[in-house]
Amino acid sequence: MKRSLFLLLLLLTGLSATQPSFQIALLKYSGGGDWYANPTSLPNLVKFANQNLLTNISEEIATVEVGSNELFNYPFIHMTGHGNVVFSQQEVQNLREYLQAGGFLHIDDNYGLDKYIRPQMKQVFPELDFIELPFSHPIYHQKFNFPNGLPKIHEHDGKPPQGFGLIWEGRLVCFYTYECDLGDGWEDQQVHHDSEATRLKALQMGANILQFVFNQE
Repeated sequence: MKRSLFLLLLLLTGLSATQPSFQIALLKYSGGGDWYANPTSLPNLVKFANQNLLTNISEEIATVEVGSNELFNYPFIHMTGHGNVVFSQQEVQNLREYLQAGGFLHIDDNYGLDKYIRPQMKQVFPELDFIELPFSHPIYHQKFNFPNGLPKIHEHDGKPPQGFGLIWEGRLVCFYTYECDLGDGWEDQQVHHDSEATRLKALQMGANILQFVFNQE
């Protein structure tokens, strides 16, 4: 799917009152890491976005493998987990082509992912480095305003949350949320017992990410 088709798909968002405009997907990867963590997070995020952004995203979340041609059917891919990640050369090429074609990858470190995902993404874009996005970046100032950047959802190592990006030809193609754990905040309340205020911040920031992707040139 060419980038223009991705953009057409996004322009259709919310135009149909009955049929969802598109799906988002969870990325399934090899290496032994728990790519399937946080099973309630994406459905809850989609419900929140549909209610607050007036989007029309399917509440049925797809699962897609890194090397699959089906990757190109989804304008937004979410990746999470705690452990090892391994991309084959075919998967590296497929993910690169997907991102260059207009796709978007959100990586959410669920604690322990960092040392594994960085070298894998370096294979995908060897010419790029993750850069920390400034608090003034538009991703923090969509429907909801986050003047201090990412909210802190879970403590992890007690470090401040950071949002890193890979920027290809002026476009943010990958947003990596580190020491934040947005996905845990999107989960059903009884899973992690986060306060409603904490969960709301996580969902608002997640909605911002989706809205930024929809509006990005």
